[in-house]
Amino acid sequence: MNELKQPSEIAREALKLLAMRHLPPTPANFQACYNEIAQLPNVAQFPESPLRQIAAGLKARDDAQLRHLENLDAAIGRRSWHGVQEALLGFIAAAAKPRECIEVNVAAPALPGEFASRLASFVESVLPALGEENERLGELSAALLQVLRQPVVDVEAALGILKGLSHQATFAAEEQVEIKASLLNLLHLIIENIGELSLDDSWLKGQVDGLLAAVSPPLTLRHLDEMERRLRDVMIKQSEAKNRSIEAQEEMRQMLAAFIERLATINESSAHFQGQIEDSTRKIEKISRLEDLAPLLREVVDATRAMAEETSLSRQQLEALQDKVLKTEAELVQLHLELDNASALARHDPLTDALNRKGLDEALAREIATYRRKDTPLSLCLLDIDNFKRLNDRLGHEAGDAALVHLADVARRCMRPTDTLARYGGEEFVILMPDTTLENGMEAMTRLQRELTKAFFLSGKEKVLITFSAGVAQLGPEESGGDAIKRADQAMYLAKRAGKNRVMSA
Repeated sequence: MNELKQPSEIAREALKLLAMRHLPPTPANFQACYNEIAQLPNVAQFPESPLRQIAAGLKARDDAQLRHLENLDAAIGRRSWHGVQEALLGFIAAAAKPRECIEVNVAAPALPGEFASRLASFVESVLPALGEENERLGELSAALLQVLRQPVVDVEAALGILKGLSHQATFAAEEQVEIKASLLNLLHLIIENIGELSLDDSWLKGQVDGLLAAVSPPLTLRHLDEMERRLRDVMIKQSEAKNRSIEAQEEMRQMLAAFIERLATINESSAHFQGQIEDSTRKIEKISRLEDLAPLLREVVDATRAMAEETSLSRQQLEALQDKVLKTEAELVQLHLELDNASALARHDPLTDALNRKGLDEALAREIATYRRKDTPLSLCLLDIDNFKRLNDRLGHEAGDAALVHLADVARRCMRPTDTLARYGGEEFVILMPDTTLENGMEAMTRLQRELTKAFFLSGKEKVLITFSAGVAQLGPEESGGDAIKRADQAMYLAKRAGKNRVMSA
């Protein structure tokens, strides 16, 4: 160390050296020049302030980490790099150790109780849909639920577990999607194979077509429920036809046995008559007097008359059997015709494939039950095509039917999978919209009107713009489905009077 110069002189020379070397007058540069002139080692200044900021940002999650933070604070106060290093390494090692129980630092951020409770309920409700094959997913879910149910929820602990859970849930969800797709493909193959094996049964072909449509994506519980109801109708018809066929077979068997028995009786009578004739012939050959011939002729006449009566009775019985066979056959044909139409006509309109009135009643009852059980809004719309009679008169009834089909197709494209379309009668349709308020229902019908103006209906080469007027009603707490439809119908007529192509609320 240079003992000949005072610190003030060294400082002045350090400033001159900075100027000579064209160095910025920063504290670090000044310290370097000062140490060079004073012949001192150039050691960087201890960064106490930045180190204390770092220490303040570290949060202890247990007693061990808290002790290391106290050691870090003491080492900074002593300006000991070695102490700082040991305290930080100890803090990191304590964080990496597995702990039996996580002690929450009150100063750490915590989730609100209601949010944690709802998050726990969400995890519990989602887990069944992800299957039970992934054990790691179950372990992480249980750990997360345990953290979320603590009186004070540690956000950092929950977030760490949630990251791993999200990763595992992604794999599980992808696996469930693949399983669903594989099951649908398998179901398609089974249904198609049944159809191939039973090409002659038109009623079965109708079931197969309906099933293939029901299992086509998007797959919803409502579609499957509707398909189940349709199949039950067909199964009832099929059971009736099967039972009647068994009865008819038994009747035919009995009639055939009676027929065979009658033939045997006729054959026996014929043989007896033939024997009588042959015996009479032999007697005639032996007669020598005319008066002996009369009794013999009476025997022949009586035998012939008896044979004729027996033949007539047999013919009547055979004709009765034939009539009964024809009636049974006609009854079976009628049963099969009813069976052919059971799938299509049970709950669906054959023209538009929307639900018919019966299907609407069942769907409405189902939605109302759900609405009252879950306390969610239910809105419904009744729409009527504008100027439909004029369209029918100008373009014909076939064009009118095609227009109805066109409207139903466009409506289905705009509807959600949970919505239900039904043909209410003529050119009127009803749309059920669960989980939908009155305002959202009106917005949905307005969107349908806009979509209908974009999708022109073609009648031959002519583009025809189809519009409709609609009334929307939200079901009241104690209101019946029929009353809600009446209110929607009244609102629809108000829309007609207001100029058509409008949506009115009830």
